[in-house]
Amino acid sequence: MNDKTTKNPFQFSYSGSMPQLLQQLNCSLALSTYQAGKVIFISALDNQKLIQLPRSFVKAMGIALKGDQMAIACIDEVILFRASTQLATHYPKKPNVYDTMYFPRVTYHTGALDIHDIDFCNQGLCAVNTNFSCIVKIDEHYNFTPIWKPSFISKATSGDHCHLNGMAIEDGEIKYVTAFAETDAPRAWTKNLKTSGILIDYASNKVIVRDLAMPHSPRSLGDNIYVLQSANGTLLRINKSTLEKEVLFQYDGFLRGLSIHQGYAFIGLSKIREESSSFGKLGIKDTANKAGVIAIELSTGKHVTSLFYENSVDEIYDVQVLPG
Repeated sequence: MNDKTTKNPFQFSYSGSMPQLLQQLNCSLALSTYQAGKVIFISALDNQKLIQLPRSFVKAMGIALKGDQMAIACIDEVILFRASTQLATHYPKKPNVYDTMYFPRVTYHTGALDIHDIDFCNQGLCAVNTNFSCIVKIDEHYNFTPIWKPSFISKATSGDHCHLNGMAIEDGEIKYVTAFAETDAPRAWTKNLKTSGILIDYASNKVIVRDLAMPHSPRSLGDNIYVLQSANGTLLRINKSTLEKEVLFQYDGFLRGLSIHQGYAFIGLSKIREESSSFGKLGIKDTANKAGVIAIELSTGKHVTSLFYENSVDEIYDVQVLPG
């Protein structure tokens, strides 16, 4: 691994092939870290060097992208941005340097919902409201509008009853949702994190896969569903027809945040919180000591390249690819 660093405080190192891969795919990465309160944009300056741009947000969680729009879920608000290539060209401090710049256009005041995944759907801007155990629509009318809850949740009330967290979108429709447990009481999901996780079919509201280990970041692609199991550091490939599970990739760390682009999967990597009474019980607690992003070849599960933070960043929530 080549030692490539930026100035403190966000010092990182990366494999030499990371800038090459981003150049090859003509894309940048956006990482959210609620622990550090940042969204970090990572780009390849050339085939050998990465550059990063951290920007501050209070408890940055899910990131949604659609065309020139970007939405970021924060501690008690969702901020909507629009990109401009023209204004980027004329940025006074660095003209003709940036490809695009995102400007804040709307802020939705949601209150403390503990939003996890967020995405642009056919219904509008939708988010996983983890505190109230439901999927909600974010707009100008209310703090949030519930549009769906798991069948086993009796009422959408605060208290994080099942740790609903992940949402997979296909053709603008919500297809699959992940939760840590099939429970309906405040934080009841903490009892058995290694085997109580579930994958729910959104349309039928039926649990279709059980015995998952802290599932996060479900993604729908072709004939398969991809889900990260954070508790054992694996990426699962689940066949939509047979629901057969296959471990595509395994890593001795806490995996969360997944973006698939042109045959590659970019996966977020977090450290285990030492003070966490729940996460401290996981078998990977001694090896989950790195934070960053790793890339694998989706067809083979082969680990291609990686980036690790040496300070400042301990936890990654979301990973998104910015094409072009």
